[in-house]
Amino acid sequence: MARDPKKKPLTVDQKRYTEMVRDLVPRPPYLRNAALAYLFGGLVAVIGQFFTDIYKITLNMSDKDAGNPAVATMIFIGALLTGLGVFDKIARYAGAGLAVPVTGFANSVTASALEFKKEGLVFGVGSKMFMLAGSVITFGVVTAFFVGLIYALFVF
Repeated sequence: MARDPKKKPLTVDQKRYTEMVRDLVPRPPYLRNAALAYLFGGLVAVIGQFFTDIYKITLNMSDKDAGNPAVATMIFIGALLTGLGVFDKIARYAGAGLAVPVTGFANSVTASALEFKKEGLVFGVGSKMFMLAGSVITFGVVTAFFVGLIYALFVF
């Protein structure tokens, strides 16, 4: 880990303490975490595909059209599980497999809304709801703009 050159160098005691902490802190099980994230991410994808197929069959929609209500359903399920307090328990094991898909977006919005509901609907829920998800939305919109611009310039 690189140190800021403006800060004072570590003393001998601080160096020893840092080494002692590094030796005592348990190493995370990276392989297990990656495998669980892969499995849970795949499960989220299978559930999403299930809803896409259900909407395709029951509402006689195309693949493209059935994707929108399927995504909305996945967002609803993620928000509901967050509100019930179940999402975080599952996420302890699933890790990025649950946090990266659209369910993680729903969790971040719902968790922020629940955390700040005591401050009221406007100054709490309304203003803080997108605190975590705001950057994702911003960079998603900016990226989509530039991809669309490049597409428009080079494909047409």
